[in-house]
Amino acid sequence: MNAALLSVRGIRKCYGERVALEDVSFDLWPGEVLAVVGESGSGKSTLLDAIAARSAPDAGLVQFRQRDGQLQDVFALGLARQRLLARTDWGFVHQNPADGLRMEVSAGANVGERLMGLGERHYGRLRATAIEWLQRVEIDANRIDDAPRSFSGGMRQRLQIARNLVTQPRLIFMDEPTSGLDVSVQARLLDLLRQLTRQMQLAVVIVTHDLAVARLLAHRMLVMQRGRVVESGLTDQLLDDPQHPYTQLLVSSVLQP
Repeated sequence: MNAALLSVRGIRKCYGERVALEDVSFDLWPGEVLAVVGESGSGKSTLLDAIAARSAPDAGLVQFRQRDGQLQDVFALGLARQRLLARTDWGFVHQNPADGLRMEVSAGANVGERLMGLGERHYGRLRATAIEWLQRVEIDANRIDDAPRSFSGGMRQRLQIARNLVTQPRLIFMDEPTSGLDVSVQARLLDLLRQLTRQMQLAVVIVTHDLAVARLLAHRMLVMQRGRVVESGLTDQLLDDPQHPYTQLLVSSVLQP
């Protein structure tokens, strides 16, 4: 497809006197991974919430290309259609897996729940699909009846990914998905994410303060400072030859996340 999957124009968001986002615009293409980077407070998570319809911006336009090829203004949809979009064509991977999982039900139920939301009621098919996805995210099928609270942090994050991908979405939002995990667990999760995004041709917007994560996963980057995009471009090009002074500081690790 030669048309953008997601089109974002002129996003603005204020909290009282504080401007959290100012005139943020970009396009995202099918199968493309876009990293939004910047130090804490730069506006990157606020931007993610705005484009994922979790928090309405004060100004601007977010359009998503539907399966019929038409661009749809996300905030012109009613709440019911936004919710349907969020559990079908979209996914959202939280920094804390507990925010994206139902901790009191089994791993299999977490994966199957999104399919049930689309009308699947056959227990055998639900369980078989749940097992397939647990295996795809490297969780032993024998853990299907275990609750997520018995899982490690890395396993919970992988389960959250399976829960999001089971409906074959076209766009995934990720908020610091590797934050708080041990380095070895991070590396395993990043390798899994890279495999899945390529296999499924997923479009992804990933927020991260870790430039190594951006380099490994993302085709393009947006660099944010004080709610504005100060530089954007191909990931390797931006990291190897940053032009904006703020990006140069990030790359040289003078700024701490």
